[in-house]
Amino acid sequence: MPDPTFAQTALVLQGGGALGAYQAGVYEAFAAHDREPDWFAGISIGAINAAIMAGNEPRRRVARLQEFWEEVTSNFFMPAPHRIAEFRSVFNSQIAGLITVYGAQGFFHPRFPPAFSYPQGSSGALSIYDSSPLRATLLKLVDFDRINARKSRISLGAVSVQTGNFIYFDNAERTIGPEHVMASAAIPPGLPPIEIDGELYWDGGLVSNTPLTQVLERGPDRDTLVFQVDLFGARGPVPRDLFEAEERRKDIVFSSRTRMVTDTYRKSYAQCRAIQTLYGLLTPEQQQNPGVLALRALGGDSTHKVAIVHLIYRRKPYEGQAKDYEFSRSSMRDHWKAGFEDAAVTLANPRWDDPAPDTDGIRVFDLTRDQEGPQE
Repeated sequence: MPDPTFAQTALVLQGGGALGAYQAGVYEAFAAHDREPDWFAGISIGAINAAIMAGNEPRRRVARLQEFWEEVTSNFFMPAPHRIAEFRSVFNSQIAGLITVYGAQGFFHPRFPPAFSYPQGSSGALSIYDSSPLRATLLKLVDFDRINARKSRISLGAVSVQTGNFIYFDNAERTIGPEHVMASAAIPPGLPPIEIDGELYWDGGLVSNTPLTQVLERGPDRDTLVFQVDLFGARGPVPRDLFEAEERRKDIVFSSRTRMVTDTYRKSYAQCRAIQTLYGLLTPEQQQNPGVLALRALGGDSTHKVAIVHLIYRRKPYEGQAKDYEFSRSSMRDHWKAGFEDAAVTLANPRWDDPAPDTDGIRVFDLTRDQEGPQE
């Protein structure tokens, strides 16, 4: 069921590896509340989740997401301790270590022979792991014919290895296949670059870990509701050792652009509306002035309202710098549960449907925030 206040709803999914189960939980809550997005935009693990959602009928999406996350996670025959945080931290570190050695089933496995055994310039020489299992998994779980029939819109962010330029693979503009999803998730040096039309691509998170820009720049030709699902929070404690410093580095690097994009867009949108207002105050003769017409063109169409709702994963006390590649079944279920609960809280309090108290046309919410300050 679409939101009655907005013409379209976009689900924007950040990268974050094993933390991506949080996004699956968010979508399950959406399905439980009969809210189906029209547009899925993702980077890295967000691209994989987006492809599974867009590439299946709504009634099958949760089951397909469960199938993916059950396949790529493992307990390695060790039950996770839940009562004592210190023991759980050790467990998570052990699982992360095993993942680095054995890989994640259905996702990637170590190269054998290893990368340094391959000739320079070959695909095998460019990554520690082989991501071919992911292609098989995508072909099993994603109906690319459905994606290319444009039943839902999907945008996947990647970066050109040769030019460093960011690109979106969007089914509104091109045919999407498993290689486009894999390119968006090809984080170096772990996973190899993916060749598309003679050019190599890496994970879009190298440039921006959120596809929010694509939705804001290409989408609001009508009233748009955006749910931005972040896997790294910008706020966090001061680190006490090298491991905590690495975790804090990841949080800052992979979360900061979301807030920057939101703030920049708000300022740009307000400027566009000011230009439109000023144009309306001019006489017909003044409106035809070439300089005025050029300024009006810069203002674009800012008559549509936009609401951005943030859903941000809050790290658990026992999680460390390996949280994005700790693919244990227990952590996956914890992340999924957290996503479901946060989304349920957010959907139960749809403040974005209230009339905006000001006239800038764009509002930003984080309705799951607790000690981090005001909610809006």
